[in-house]
Amino acid sequence: MAFVIAEERPDTAAATALIEELEEHLASLYPSESRHGYTVEKLLRTGVAFFVIRDGSEPVGCGGIQLFGTEYAELKRMYVRPAWRGKRLGRLLLDHLINYARARGVHVIRLETGIHQDAAIGMYEAAGFRRIPPFGTYTDDPVSRCYEMRLPGS
Repeated sequence: MAFVIAEERPDTAAATALIEELEEHLASLYPSESRHGYTVEKLLRTGVAFFVIRDGSEPVGCGGIQLFGTEYAELKRMYVRPAWRGKRLGRLLLDHLINYARARGVHVIRLETGIHQDAAIGMYEAAGFRRIPPFGTYTDDPVSRCYEMRLPGS
């Protein structure tokens, strides 16, 4: 398998389709007030670095990272299509996003996810993320979890 991760605008057809699939999935699990994912427009407006992972030419997953100066970075819109799950693509994409932030002098990575994302939570915890209280604009929400990873040297 030839998986390639490349930076891509979130308003391309492939990226938009992945974001829409993610949003449909999350809508089946969480009420709208508990879904904090950025729209395509907000991803563009806030300068989120967005990446698509492909199997050959097939887009199979995506993820973004928003830098808040060098204070911290936040993961955004992590998603792998169901048919490609279990192949460690989420971890491959996660490592890519972490390395992107590290290369820009950021040593703290944060994220918010939902309690029903068992596989994602397992992946984040295995990668070294630890639960933290809500940060930024997030508030206490019974179906929301916030995590943080401090990279070596921080």
